[in-house]
Amino acid sequence: MSEKEDIEETEEISLPEEGDEEEYEIFEEELLLPRDTLLSAGIHIGTRMRTKDMNEFIYRVRPDGLFVLDVKKTDERIRTAAKFLSRFESTKITIVAARLYARHPAKKFCEVTKSTPVIGRFVPGLLSNPLYRNHQEPKIIVVSDPKADAQAVKEAGDMGIPVLAFCSTDNDSSGVDFMIPTNNKGRRALAVIYWMLARQILREKGELSPDQDMTSSIDDFEAKVSRED
Repeated sequence: MSEKEDIEETEEISLPEEGDEEEYEIFEEELLLPRDTLLSAGIHIGTRMRTKDMNEFIYRVRPDGLFVLDVKKTDERIRTAAKFLSRFESTKITIVAARLYARHPAKKFCEVTKSTPVIGRFVPGLLSNPLYRNHQEPKIIVVSDPKADAQAVKEAGDMGIPVLAFCSTDNDSSGVDFMIPTNNKGRRALAVIYWMLARQILREKGELSPDQDMTSSIDDFEAKVSRED
């Protein structure tokens, strides 16, 4: 998929619909971020396709045919993923992001958590070929989209490396060990989801207090349209 196609696809499916807020009966204090922040970022907006693996995360289908994800389940999965990732040495966590709008938030995530970035094209053999000069041996990888990052998912599976993935309604669990349901194509949604995960990891590690924020804001994590990542 070209970068132009990636931008067009993202813009088509990332717009929240008026009335989304009223349909969520969730107490804000239960969530890592206020409900309105999550919904305005469109992290709940899926695609017009759904897989059986994502059924448990789907809240409803909109009149325009877009499936809507349950933000409470996204929140729960972020917390679980952060607990798990916090157990690893940071440099042994590899973050993979091929999609245009995933690249900058993935880079920023790696900056604040000291994880290892693989941004843009994933070179075949990066995980599976020990003779490749840039060969990596991570303990776990995080992919921004199992479809766009399919080569990374395949090699991780071949090497027995666990895969954590941001998954929209059209993704399946093939090769993925832990799914975080979210809009994985929208620019603001990707900034929010990477920021939330980064902050929660730092809290789990004790680098931030339970109610403390990072110095980097969500805006810092958001890709700019003119940015060449």
